[in-house]
Amino acid sequence: MNITDKIPPNKQLILFDGVCNFCDETIQKVIKADKNNVFVFASLQSELGQEILKYIGVDAETDSIILYQPNVAYYTESDAVIEIAKHLSGIYPLLQTGKILPKILRNKMYQYVARNRYKWYGKKEECMIPSPEIRSKFLS
Repeated sequence: MNITDKIPPNKQLILFDGVCNFCDETIQKVIKADKNNVFVFASLQSELGQEILKYIGVDAETDSIILYQPNVAYYTESDAVIEIAKHLSGIYPLLQTGKILPKILRNKMYQYVARNRYKWYGKKEECMIPSPEIRSKFLS
């Protein structure tokens, strides 16, 4: 089975740090704003997350959110945030204006938050367990 066959058709996969409180809160906001049901999710720590990272050639120890569009592209750091924002409702599409900043500057800001996220927001012992209503959005 091809790795991309593990992702439902016409879905984009968001890989995130499953033990990070900030990341968990962010994913909950994405789920609420994903009115067109574009995204499915997996933690970076999961078996599928590790398989996808290997498949696309990203270091398994990455500190980045990853947006994977099967058979199209993948995005990391600030590019992932901007690409995800395109598909959300509410104020989130405004994050696309971040593209006016040079990528190196956007990624420096992203990396600063990523380096400090556990200190500022804390860390869980294990990945969250989604509620029954949203469990179908999480791949394992």
